[in-house]
Amino acid sequence: MTRWLPYPLLSFSLLGMWLILNQTLAPAHVVLGAALAVGGGKALTLLQVPGGRVRRRAGAIALIFWMVFVDIVRSNIAVARIVLNPGMRGRTAGFITMPLEVRHPGALAVLACIITATPGTSWARYDAARNVLFIHVLDLVDERAWIRLFKDKYERRLKEIFE
Repeated sequence: MTRWLPYPLLSFSLLGMWLILNQTLAPAHVVLGAALAVGGGKALTLLQVPGGRVRRRAGAIALIFWMVFVDIVRSNIAVARIVLNPGMRGRTAGFITMPLEVRHPGALAVLACIITATPGTSWARYDAARNVLFIHVLDLVDERAWIRLFKDKYERRLKEIFE
């Protein structure tokens, strides 16, 4: 990876985003965007790319995208009800300790995106030594049921794709 443009698609995408966000094709912006794009590609070479290949399971990937979309919509509605009805009793926020089976860095990154994008949940900490994830849940009713649902819904499919 000693080429001056190690990830050309990424670099051209970065240049395109720079020009679109600045809404100009001025020569100074093209030069600055090109420098940032080449620098971004070179910076990516310094990161450790996870080994192994991702299985191209279009059905599983599409299903995860659909499930995440539906869960985000449902969670937005649930969080809106909690926020707009402060008199609702019995709502308990809490932390969940969830042991994981998946270890692939890509699967963990997707898992982090799913948890963070879903309103009412946040990725609190990941213990790599024990492979345990700590999640904060805004409306925690039953920890075991939540863990079982999450593992069946997302972790199983991420293992199918990444491992």
